[in-house]
Amino acid sequence: MDIIPAIDLMNGQCVRLSEGDFARQTIYDADPVAVAQRFADAGVRRLHLVDLDGARAGRPVNLAVLEAIANCTALDIDAGGGIQTDEALAQVMSAGARHATAGSLAVRQPAMVQAWLACHGADTIFLGADFKGAHILINAWAEQSQLTLTDFLTDYLAAGATTFICTDVSKDGLLQGPALATYRSLVQQFPAARFIASGGVTTIADLDALAEAGLDGAIIGKAIYEGTIALSDLRRFL
Repeated sequence: MDIIPAIDLMNGQCVRLSEGDFARQTIYDADPVAVAQRFADAGVRRLHLVDLDGARAGRPVNLAVLEAIANCTALDIDAGGGIQTDEALAQVMSAGARHATAGSLAVRQPAMVQAWLACHGADTIFLGADFKGAHILINAWAEQSQLTLTDFLTDYLAAGATTFICTDVSKDGLLQGPALATYRSLVQQFPAARFIASGGVTTIADLDALAEAGLDGAIIGKAIYEGTIALSDLRRFL
């Protein structure tokens, strides 16, 4: 199982939100490039980079930070937030991302995301399935769509997608454990999909449980910044 630390960017700083609420943010570091370097120095190979400013603006905002991280480290970066046009996709890939995550756009404009999958391939285009209860959330988690998580996954697997970053928004940033039951169900229901769990990972025991459940990756954010998981604890997964 891949271990994927997260850096969420707001105003060029490394922050974390609670349950996706922009009013409940904590600033952890003013230098996200240094944070990424610490991850790389610890042996981490991948990074989940979210442009929160971009998610609200509808376009990439923190491209300079992405480029700096890509230039300073060898991290395999998946970028999300504000990627809503062909131009935006080109910008994040040119800045150094190896993968781009389509979330809200995948609900609002599925034809565009399906075209990206056909053009760039499923190894480049990841799907962001941000959910609360049975439904997908969009627009920086501010709006519940009519699309269920199950239908979203079914539709995009049929369109050629393979990798899904599944974030339980009700768990995100709360350090109360991941949605294990949901993830176990998804792995059983969609054996062809590669699932990356996001939201709620708090302890090494959570990572063991996710690996046992068959997850292909786990994103860790607040647990690292709050110290409930130390980077040294991750060595056996790397």
